[in-house]
Amino acid sequence: MLGRTANGLYWMFRYIERAENIARLIDAGLRMSLTRSGDGDDDWDGVLQSAGVREAYEEVHSKITRADAIDYLLRDRSNPSSVMSCIDYGRNNARMVRTALTRETWEATNEFWIELKGLLSKRLKAAEMPEVIDVIKRRAGLTRGAFHGSMLRNELYNFARIGTFIERADNTSRILDVKYYVLLPSVSQVGSSIDNVQWESILRSVSAHRSYSWAYDAEYKPVNIADFLILNGQMPRSLAYCYEKIVSNLGYISRSYGGERLPAHDTADAIRTSLQARQIKDVIDQGLHEFLEDFVNRNNQLGIEISEGYRFYV
Repeated sequence: MLGRTANGLYWMFRYIERAENIARLIDAGLRMSLTRSGDGDDDWDGVLQSAGVREAYEEVHSKITRADAIDYLLRDRSNPSSVMSCIDYGRNNARMVRTALTRETWEATNEFWIELKGLLSKRLKAAEMPEVIDVIKRRAGLTRGAFHGSMLRNELYNFARIGTFIERADNTSRILDVKYYVLLPSVSQVGSSIDNVQWESILRSVSAHRSYSWAYDAEYKPVNIADFLILNGQMPRSLAYCYEKIVSNLGYISRSYGGERLPAHDTADAIRTSLQARQIKDVIDQGLHEFLEDFVNRNNQLGIEISEGYRFYV
């Protein structure tokens, strides 16, 4: 398979996943701002930091406000990680590899772009936000579902899935970081009803509210929620689950090429092993923010190694 085809599929699904993830990050910020007094503008500094666009935002806005931050994350074309930019990039990659996609997958991607283009044609009002976030999540799910239900399980499928899970792992770590590093209440509020509501909001933002109660059958405890989203291999947005899928799909690709192993295989294996070997106490002792920051860097390094190893740009 040509490197540019692998590149197109990998990035198509990274961008679709990123669009949904940015919507989830906005949702987390909106939910947490409800627990704050005042206008909540300060909270969006943290959301922008976690999205990795704080410095870029400051180049176009002199002040951080909730309205401007949400607009920048949703529809600003100068922001390459805005939802609208991601859908544009995802659709462009889909067009580039159109002959490698099933009709159902292409149509789902194109319809996603058409609907979002209409919804995000103007600045949104606060009352419109829940519906728009739901549309983004639903359309992303439909696109993944069309792909999953219609594509041959070959290296095309594997590269798309790897892109999905690298992006998803990045997002879960960033959403956790929003709560712990940026929006953590004062020491006096830790364990309070406000703290618990914020942790519950994290679960809702990653569609894990109900599944958490199934897995832990307990009240919201920060240590359990962190364990659920980092180390629980049954939770489809946890770091551990994402790396099981990344390693598995890299393994399928390796077998397709006669068992060839690249640096990316070793890096993915090492990250999965480090997650399997940890208890949540080890993560907390290291420092949750420090752990997440290190994970994001290693996850990014894996993406670079995959791109270089499979010659995406040749």
